[in-house]
Amino acid sequence: MTLLPSTDLPTQDLPTTDLSDVHPQARVLAPVFTEYGGRPRFVGAAVTLRVQDHNPLVRAELETPGEGRVLVVDGGGSLNCALLGGLLGELAVENGWAGVIVHGCVRDTAELRRLNLGVRALVPHPRKSGKQVQGERGVPVTFAGVTIQPGDMMYADEDGILVLPAISE
Repeated sequence: MTLLPSTDLPTQDLPTTDLSDVHPQARVLAPVFTEYGGRPRFVGAAVTLRVQDHNPLVRAELETPGEGRVLVVDGGGSLNCALLGGLLGELAVENGWAGVIVHGCVRDTAELRRLNLGVRALVPHPRKSGKQVQGERGVPVTFAGVTIQPGDMMYADEDGILVLPAISE
């Protein structure tokens, strides 16, 4: 359970609506994302990627231990292809990721809905991505009106996606 310095409330147990009320400094992503995973509520520290129409970095990250974190993929809002599908979703579950947020497209949505994984994306797309290894990892990403830093805490539920700054210990 994560405790924020300004309150004694356990943030993992609060819906985004309550978190928004308790933490007015919280950043809220514009409501442009659709739920595709089998876990509508998820929380975790952000791991960030910036990629464009190629997903090998997404695969490489999901092959590592997720430890309950959330992979935040800035695909530039591209509607050209999917950056995540059923196979990568299964890989995420096997490796302990809480969720994946894609500023772009996903595919195999019926498969994603059966997984114990939070998945948010703009829209589905049947085309697979390119396989060139390109992009950046561990960089601030900006989309949906919010900048997300690596390590920021991501909270997603049926009411939206909220971001709180990482807590230094």
